[in-house]
Amino acid sequence: MIKAKELKDDAILDIKVNKSYYLMAKAASFTILQQMNIADKGEEYFKSIMTQKYENLDDLQRAFYTIILLLAEIEKKATDENLYTEREILEPGDEGYIEPTQDSN
Repeated sequence: MIKAKELKDDAILDIKVNKSYYLMAKAASFTILQQMNIADKGEEYFKSIMTQKYENLDDLQRAFYTIILLLAEIEKKATDENLYTEREILEPGDEGYIEPTQDSN
C-alpha cells in the first residue's frame, strides 16, 4: 500500500501567482484549444462545456474547464486588486500590423 496526499474536503487555499505563471496557464489553455479542433465547433460548444456537469465531460473538456476556471480566478483577483495594465494590440487591417509567428524554441 502507498500513501498519497490530497487536500481536505473543506480546504480553500490562497496562492500567489505571478505574470509568468499566468502566461503559462494561458499558453496551456491555447494548447488545449488546439487539441479540441475548435475550427469545427462554434461558441455554443464552449458555453456548453462550462455549463455541463464536470463528470459528463471528456478528458480534454475537463482540462479546458479546469484551466479556464483557474484563469478566470486569476483575472478576477487581478481586477479586484487593480493589477492590470491596458495596452493596445493591433489587429489585421490596422496600419503597422504584423502577422504573429510561433517560435519553435
